[in-house]
Amino acid sequence: MKSIERSSLLGLSALLLCACTVTGACIYLSIYLSIYLSASPSAYLSFCLSSCRSVHRFVWPSTHPSIRRSALLPVNLSVFRLSIYLPIILPVSLSLSFITQFLCLPALTCAGHCGQNLASCSCRPTCVSLQSCCADYREFCPDTSPYSGTAFGGTDFLVLNATFTQDSQLVCRFNGETDTEGYVDSDGHGHCISPLLYETGWITFQISADGGLMFDRQGTWLSVHSGKLDARFKVALGNSTQWQYYGTPGVGGVLSLSWDPSQVRADTVNVELWGYSETGKPYSDSWTGSWQYLYSLGRKLPNNGSFGFLPQPAEKPFSDWELGAIRVGAASHADGAQNVHAVWSEDHALAWHLDGSFRRDSASWARDKCASWDALERSLPDFLSETPDCPCTLAQARADTGRFHTDYGCDMEKGSVCTYHPGSVHCVRAIQASPMYAAGQQCCYDSTGTQVLTADSIGGSTPDRGHDWGSPPYKRPPRVPGASHWVYDVISFYYCCLWSDNCRYYFAHRPSSDCRTYRAPKAVVFGDPHIITFDGTTYTFNGQGEYYLVRSPSNNLTIQGRTERVKMENGTLAKATRLSSVAMMEKGSDVIEVRLGNRQNHLEVLRNEQVLSFSEQSWMDLSGQAFCLLNVTVMFPSGAGIEARGRGDTLAATVLLPAEFFNDTLGLLGRMNGDAADDLVSSDGQVISSEQSSAEDLFHFGAGWLISNETSLFTYDSDHLLDTYFFAPKHDPDFVPAFSVEDGPEDPLQGPMTALCSGEGFALCRYDTLVSRSLEVGNATRATSGHAKNPFLCPPPVVSCGWLAPPSNGQKEGTRYLQGAVVKFSCNSGYVLSGSAERTCLANGQWSGDATHCVQDNVLGIVLGSVFGAITLVTLIAAVVLHSRRQERWV
Repeated sequence: MKSIERSSLLGLSALLLCACTVTGACIYLSIYLSIYLSASPSAYLSFCLSSCRSVHRFVWPSTHPSIRRSALLPVNLSVFRLSIYLPIILPVSLSLSFITQFLCLPALTCAGHCGQNLASCSCRPTCVSLQSCCADYREFCPDTSPYSGTAFGGTDFLVLNATFTQDSQLVCRFNGETDTEGYVDSDGHGHCISPLLYETGWITFQISADGGLMFDRQGTWLSVHSGKLDARFKVALGNSTQWQYYGTPGVGGVLSLSWDPSQVRADTVNVELWGYSETGKPYSDSWTGSWQYLYSLGRKLPNNGSFGFLPQPAEKPFSDWELGAIRVGAASHADGAQNVHAVWSEDHALAWHLDGSFRRDSASWARDKCASWDALERSLPDFLSETPDCPCTLAQARADTGRFHTDYGCDMEKGSVCTYHPGSVHCVRAIQASPMYAAGQQCCYDSTGTQVLTADSIGGSTPDRGHDWGSPPYKRPPRVPGASHWVYDVISFYYCCLWSDNCRYYFAHRPSSDCRTYRAPKAVVFGDPHIITFDGTTYTFNGQGEYYLVRSPSNNLTIQGRTERVKMENGTLAKATRLSSVAMMEKGSDVIEVRLGNRQNHLEVLRNEQVLSFSEQSWMDLSGQAFCLLNVTVMFPSGAGIEARGRGDTLAATVLLPAEFFNDTLGLLGRMNGDAADDLVSSDGQVISSEQSSAEDLFHFGAGWLISNETSLFTYDSDHLLDTYFFAPKHDPDFVPAFSVEDGPEDPLQGPMTALCSGEGFALCRYDTLVSRSLEVGNATRATSGHAKNPFLCPPPVVSCGWLAPPSNGQKEGTRYLQGAVVKFSCNSGYVLSGSAERTCLANGQWSGDATHCVQDNVLGIVLGSVFGAITLVTLIAAVVLHSRRQERWV
């Protein structure tokens, strides 16, 4: 009897196991039919029940009534049938369940799916605020701290929120090609070490916890140009003049360097010299650059944050390396170990390490190097024709934020320490490299705001064969950030100008642009909610929704604006809107959105739906654009620039477009063609007259430039944004703004408003103050209106007549070549001036007077004698001819 009971229980247990498995498969298939085949709920239920009944009849055709009465009754027939079918049913059921779960249904884990929406949860950055993340989102799509570090590598960053065991073998893979060894600390937190990268910008990385078999965690890391890295995170070289002139006459002694000991996770450190070189034929596939370990300056030194040494001339082949950087890393690593935790100095000229011939006669050594560089430059293609011209004045340079940005090596905001441009107080660099040769442009200005030219001064503006900041796709010369620029533009400056007196060779290949063809960008302001178009038309659009500010089909630039109702001080909504967000993209660039934050004067910046942090960096190189946090400025390769400014609870945006956008803009900011009459072109191509249109007409014009969900660049990461903009019409048809406002002496705002809004922009300030019932809003409008008229934003156009050379054997006084400038000339002793002694730059871009020359005194006498002699001869000949004719008439 016991054997029968055991058999019955065994059969029942097996049957229940089989039934559960098959039922699980049934449920998976049912869900699949319901969701992915759009089956109705009744079909879903019918499928599930019929499937279960089939299994029930197949496995247990006649014995279940007995089981209901007693689980211990003999079930020999059932056991017999089960013993026959179970080996078939169980594997098939399990296989079916597995297939439907992993093939028919999407995975519900973020492992390997970061940035994607899954069936019932999300692995996108917006899921955090929308509370729709998959349960393991933070585990497999982690953030890091710090989130940035030098492109030289060696930064130890913590992988936030992810969990690891002490047995985990971490491998961190960057850009899908470079692996570094990570580790798990005593608290169970994972760490990665950033590698040596030959590029800047956001780098994708993956993490494996099993020694590199599966990389299922993914994040991004910001690689930063060493010159833009915060000083806390790099090795500081002591006396910079001593480092760069070491070995030249009168310069020697002990060199010192320092670092923050907390940046190196070790008690003892090694101090190493690394060198950079580029080999292969320039502008060919064989052209490559590489950083290599040279030798150690000190080993097993205490990590106390400082080190000094007396440099000795290096032997061959080390002395052939003329550009390098210092690395300080843990002494536990082998000399020159790649991609280990360390801090780096900036790259610099290795004067202190060059061979003995440099110290014996640095000028001759440098002169020979300069001559070799001159010969090389003559063999390379000309890049000057594709570099942009410099702005004529400092005001223009600082206003043209779409194309130029402050050179960190000569910044008036930081004391104007212009090592390579003496006499200048501020320099800017062209943000984008030239298209073919990846060249750069640098423009420098003196204290009067005048551009400094190399023809006048060693501190003049110079173009660059290699852009200092590099350019996509990076990695290979001449696009390697920093290093390529040093090889072709900086170390050669040392050869020819700093270590020897041969600047004429350098400036022959790096002449300044004199700005004669520079054209300032067109600037517009979109405020709260008032618009100044590219050609100067001013109008108000108070729609609520999301609209095209600029569409440029040929340049593939899109700028969109989002507006929202103004909230009054009593909490009610006004019949007016304000700009709350601007989103933008050019060609295949990252999508950047700048929007009002959750506190006053705070702007939030998003890159591809993810909020960016600026706790470590104020400049970011993004895909297809650069970004600077000064207010907020976004620069695109085309030269388009967008500035966003937060003022209280308002947002204003300025769009700057170069001449390449002429006749290629549509949207709320108008058509840019210099003709205000056709500024406003509707979405269906009709020209709207701003002067002859009512406020209602302009409202309908603006409403026509609504975007769609398919074309939207905005991020919808809250229920409010989803309900108000994504699931609602892009232009709210139910909202009608106040097209005009009434005021009177009984209005308590009348007096304060009149005092606040006096002067230019009174009408806009008055409207916003009264409609929002807020002096703060009115003040923001007044400030935005003033910004639009600010000569810093739109400096007046200038005319350049071009550089004037001093006469041979003479001098000139004056280095300004713009309209109204006067240049005076004089000659050396023994020479006299011929031509104009003073020339003025005229409005037509030409110099007044005649070309100036200096000639020797005796030469001048000969010349004058020859002139008088020639005049006398001509007079005599004329007299003879006249006399002959008279004789003929007499005869």
